[in-house]
Amino acid sequence: MKKDIVYVRMRHRVQALPSQNLKIGDIAQIVANDETRSLVGNIVIHQVKPEDRKLIVIDVMKVIRAVNKTLPEIEIQTMGAAQTIVEVFYSQTRFKPLFFMVVWVLLFIGAGLAVMNFHEDVSMQEVHQKLYRIITGEENAKPLMLQIPYSIGLGVGMVLFFNHLFKKRINEEPSPMEVEMFNYQQALDHYISIHENSESEKKLNGH
Repeated sequence: MKKDIVYVRMRHRVQALPSQNLKIGDIAQIVANDETRSLVGNIVIHQVKPEDRKLIVIDVMKVIRAVNKTLPEIEIQTMGAAQTIVEVFYSQTRFKPLFFMVVWVLLFIGAGLAVMNFHEDVSMQEVHQKLYRIITGEENAKPLMLQIPYSIGLGVGMVLFFNHLFKKRINEEPSPMEVEMFNYQQALDHYISIHENSESEKKLNGH
């Protein structure tokens, strides 16, 4: 008898709640006829437990074993990634205005000191004085005609660099910060997948 073929593609990253019963349909894309897709998608693959903590890695081999055990008449064809990272969302802590203000002040002071130290390193004030002398032919210890537009331009440049004005995105292109955060997340997910697989192999081997 010919087996029904089901195509499964693991999702890269999904979210779950504490004590949730994760089904194959929650962590993977399934291509099959409606009845078979419903049967495979409703197979429970993992129950979130407190010892799972924040992140869970589910390997495609676990999915294949679960399907073969529950529906042996179905043939599984896998595509794409071999693992899905499940992020468990626990109850959020209450907003603390005092803590927020302390962090905001520290970041503000740190950013200000970084900008001032950079300007001091490159002798920005002397540069402005020389530019003012070249343009006007006069000496001026505080060339505000250059310093004020420069300060405004510095702020505008930061807004354009981060591609956000408060919560509003200026254009559809990702900012350099978003690209770096994406690369960091990709590297972190790759590390978690490899580390989790290593731990699973140790458990299977009895180490």
